This record gives sequence, C-alpha cells and structure tokens, in this order.
Amino acid sequence: MIKDIMVHLDGSPEDEIRLEHGQAIASAGRAHLVGIFTNLLPDLTVAMPMDGGAAAMQVLTELEEKARQDGDATARRLTERLASLQVPSELRRFDETFGALSAKVVEQARCADLFIATRPYGEADAPLWTDLVEAVLFGSGRALLLVPPGRHRQGSIQTVLVAWNGSREAVRALREGLTFIEQAARTVVLVVDPPPDTTPWLEVEGHLARHGVVAEVITAESQDRRIAEVILDEAHRVTADLVVMGGYGHTRLREQVFGGVTRDMLAAAENLLLVAH
Repeated sequence: MIKDIMVHLDGSPEDEIRLEHGQAIASAGRAHLVGIFTNLLPDLTVAMPMDGGAAAMQVLTELEEKARQDGDATARRLTERLASLQVPSELRRFDETFGALSAKVVEQARCADLFIATRPYGEADAPLWTDLVEAVLFGSGRALLLVPPGRHRQGSIQTVLVAWNGSREAVRALREGLTFIEQAARTVVLVVDPPPDTTPWLEVEGHLARHGVVAEVITAESQDRRIAEVILDEAHRVTADLVVMGGYGHTRLREQVFGGVTRDMLAAAENLLLVAH
C-alpha cells in the first residue's frame, strides 16, 4: 500500500504535471504527499576563476542571493498549490548545488513508498534532472514513477504492462508496482526472447495469482529490434497506462556507452514508467 509519496518540484511547468499524478495516487490511497523542492544554487567553487578577485566573488555571491530569492517566490507558490490538493501534504525545500541536491533528495526518498519525477532523457523544454533521478533510482531503494515530459494525467491506471526477464531488478520493480497492478483492470506480463523450451513466466504468473491478479502472458522475439522498441510496441498494442520494469540490469556506464533497455526506455517511453533497481 502506498502511504508516503514524494514528488520532485523545481519551479518549472512540469511541477503541475507531476503533482497531478501525485494527487491522484495520494487520493486513491489516502496517502501523504511530500513536495521535494530542489532550488539549484550556483556552484561558486566551480564558477569562481582562480584569479577572479573580489569583483568576481561579488558577482557570484549576488547570483546565489538571486537564486535564493527566486526560490522564496517559488516556495510560496508551491506551498499554496499543495494546500489546494485536498490530500495531506507538505513542502520540503533544499537550496543546494547540483551534487549536494541529489544526495539530499536520495536521503528523503528512502522514507517514501514512491518517488515521482519527470522521465530524465529525451527532449523537453524543462530541466530534466538526469543525475538526480538516477541517484534516487540507485541510492534510495525505492521505486520511481517517471512521467514523460508534458504528459498530463489521463485518468486512472487501467492496464499495466510488466516487462519481465526474471532479474533481481525486475523482481524489485514487480514488488514495488504491486499496488498499481492489484488496482488495475488488466495486467500483461511481457517476456522478450524467452529461452527455448522454458516457461520463465510461470512463477510470476502464479505469484500474481496469489495476489488476486489474473495476468495475461505474452512473449515476443526481438529479432533485429532493440528490446526497448519491443516493449514500447507491446505497450502501445495493449494500450498500457503504466510499464513496470527493472532499471539498469547492466551497469549504468555500460548502458551510457553501448546503450541498453533502461536508457532507451528513459529516453522514449510515452507511458508512465515505474522502475526500481
């Protein structure tokens, strides 16, 4: 059961979209919603030239003060918005440089049932906070619900697609996504490139059945396609509202250099995406 939800907020237009999803989940489960406002400060140690002198330091100090003042205005607006959500809520504000923000948010997310953020790759007009999202994924031990940029809430989650490969990461995602799966009208388990003469989905099918979920199992061959393309095609075919999958079964560096399922999904998914590592 989801009782503690954290929503990443940064003062951008994407805040409203993330809050729409957070409010809907919180209302359904009578959960507490925490807005995590990350107010980015300039990193003076990086921006300050070795021989910049007092004048340069004054400029950089003024930039930090301006960032804090802008943060004050944003925090007031976000506090008012949270008060209108009609669910128990609070705002937590962090004024830090980029690296320090990620660490602070990871600490917060460890005491949440779900962390909502914008999908961190692909094109978008608003900041995508790639490092922060991946820090939470790897460091919090909790699931992330990632929203495609600009994707407003489109009703309740009716169909869930579970991308299943039997990995530890897939198991974690399945466990973290059970609330959505149990509440959905339809659950589809997708197995891509199953080993010959095996049925790796039987255990997960039975596990879901004991949770009262009758899952449909489909298999697909990737052939010359990327695995993420297969998942996205099947998600489109079954009209999935949510895709549940493990994140970074290979190392993050390997996926950054050579590509991989997680990185491809984080760049192209048009559905809500629940990932766990």
